[in-house]
Amino acid sequence: MRAAWKYRTLALLLLGAVAVAEVKVADGVWLTKVPGKDREKTNPFHDQEDAAAAGKRLFADHCAPCHGKTAEGNRKHPSLHTERIQQQATEGELHWLIANGDMARGMPSWSKLGDPQIWQIVTYVKTLH
Repeated sequence: MRAAWKYRTLALLLLGAVAVAEVKVADGVWLTKVPGKDREKTNPFHDQEDAAAAGKRLFADHCAPCHGKTAEGNRKHPSLHTERIQQQATEGELHWLIANGDMARGMPSWSKLGDPQIWQIVTYVKTLH
């Protein structure tokens, strides 16, 4: 009986920790880490349909495994349809996050893709609104 109580308590504590971690992932703290020069970067592919289509393919290969096919997110990874991503974050900030990641919050760096591909992903993500 005591062992069952201990396991239930441990399970509740773990669920609480997961809930706190999930809030931190989507809390936008990463925005405070973006240097001003990166925040103001201009997307060379802004509003280009062919770039958004290429970005969609790149998203499917590299981002969808975590954020979902339609970027709706899940319990561990945030939706990219949020106001924070669609209206508040600049394209430069999104580029910085994709390039640098935030491993403490589960976001890997995708710098190996290269700038053109990262900008294409940003272009696609901004079409999700």
